[in-house]
Amino acid sequence: MPATVHRVESSVGATPVNAYLIEGERDVVAVDGTLTVSGGEELGDRLAAIAKPLSAVVLTHAHPDHYGGVVALLDAQEAPIVATAGVDEGIRRDDPIKEEILRPMFGDEWPAERVFPTEIVNDGAEVSFGDIELTVRDLGPGESPHDSVWFLGEPKTTVFSGDQAYNRMHCFLGDGYWEDWLANIQALADQLPPDATLHPGHGKPGGLDLLTWQRGYIDRFIEAVHAADWSDADGATDEVMAALRKYVGGEDLLFLAQLSVVPVAVKLGLLEAQGEEAKDQGPG
Repeated sequence: MPATVHRVESSVGATPVNAYLIEGERDVVAVDGTLTVSGGEELGDRLAAIAKPLSAVVLTHAHPDHYGGVVALLDAQEAPIVATAGVDEGIRRDDPIKEEILRPMFGDEWPAERVFPTEIVNDGAEVSFGDIELTVRDLGPGESPHDSVWFLGEPKTTVFSGDQAYNRMHCFLGDGYWEDWLANIQALADQLPPDATLHPGHGKPGGLDLLTWQRGYIDRFIEAVHAADWSDADGATDEVMAALRKYVGGEDLLFLAQLSVVPVAVKLGLLEAQGEEAKDQGPG
């Protein structure tokens, strides 16, 4: 039978984030794990309802809102956690910083101990778990310090796209790789089949129009930062947020954009880094 994709959205702490369960004939593979303990437990409950064994967890990128809940999902189960070398390196390198940031924000919902990839795959690797066949594409830096996308079976129209394109929610640009991100978006737009379905890290699945929307969001963000009057940093941030609210037309994940404004302005040379403003921030 063809695999069935189940989307599980956790919204703990007003942070809507997706993970997916791919249900095959005999096995289940999870794609990402949400941010929190409760999110991972919810994913585990959905897995229990499917009543098939978890054969693997694959991770799309190096941000904690996609790996934090994996420890609660596994809950003493044994299953490989699969990622590219760059995703693995980014997670392990930045996890202590994320602990300092996320513990005050989420308390016990941020797991006291996290689990990390146990199996590393190269770009283009094809992996099988029962009748579930996945192919990974390594993208390098983008929305996070290291991104990848995963394709289910053939003809590769089912795409687990991580945060390459949020579905009409505010976005995190605070890592500073937006030029790489735009290049990744263009490459995916050029190379994915026109009938591809993107299963994003935030929001409902959609078509390639999500990539167009995401490109527009990034462009609007950078334009607004350039246009703001940085003689008053607070006022400049308000100007940028007003432009982004107009583009999105909603508030979902607004805090990710707010956390990104000053780091982007610093990287563009419009504002001098000061203390904690220069430090990596947020769950993104």
